[in-house]
Amino acid sequence: MLTVDFDRLPVGPGTRVLDLGCGGGRHAFEVLRRGADVVAFDMDARELEGVASMFAAMDKAGEVPPEATADTVTGDALDMPFEDGSFDRVIAAEVLEHIPDDMAAMREIFRVLKPGGQAAVTVPSFLPERICWALDEAYHTAPGGHVRIYTLAELSAKLKSTGFTIGPHHHAHGLHAPYWWIKCAVGVGNDDHPLAKAYHELLVWDIMKRPAATRIAEAVLNPLIGKSVVLYVRKPA
Repeated sequence: MLTVDFDRLPVGPGTRVLDLGCGGGRHAFEVLRRGADVVAFDMDARELEGVASMFAAMDKAGEVPPEATADTVTGDALDMPFEDGSFDRVIAAEVLEHIPDDMAAMREIFRVLKPGGQAAVTVPSFLPERICWALDEAYHTAPGGHVRIYTLAELSAKLKSTGFTIGPHHHAHGLHAPYWWIKCAVGVGNDDHPLAKAYHELLVWDIMKRPAATRIAEAVLNPLIGKSVVLYVRKPA
């Protein structure tokens, strides 16, 4: 399940991409399939073990173009172990809402990007996130949880003040917002609740089958209740 639109953040052979806070690696895998050189970066070494295993499995399955490379690096988003201007692209998907000093993280993204480089920054959308916070306090008070709710205006202003040129944006995962509302309504950790399980099965089926009906439904819902908002920015050349 991809949040970033790679038509808006083009990657390919010869492009070096940082997937900041890569988690399970969903965007890093897609970047690698497209033939770019990807660095999957996260503070969770255990997550990165799984990402590295998937990189190896993709290579064995012949899914990796011969010129592409992949690496995993453990570290802190506020003090990344990369030289200035190391990357052509940076993806920061659902990361900044977890970091108390988000502007320090934005400055690091700006630093490691090459002049003229692009970044895709995704965070939870304001309305779906506000509803989740209202339904279940545990949703955002768990250790490592979300520490803020962004408006698009706030996110844009902070990135602009960091030095980025603000580009287009879009919303994503309109079918996922109701799932999180259900989870928060029944208890965010109550994965066995029948309604939560049923909706989760629907989402998994949709991800696997991608039928036209749900694709159309999500396209309609995205601007209204898309779970994530994606903002594309550029470091001036």
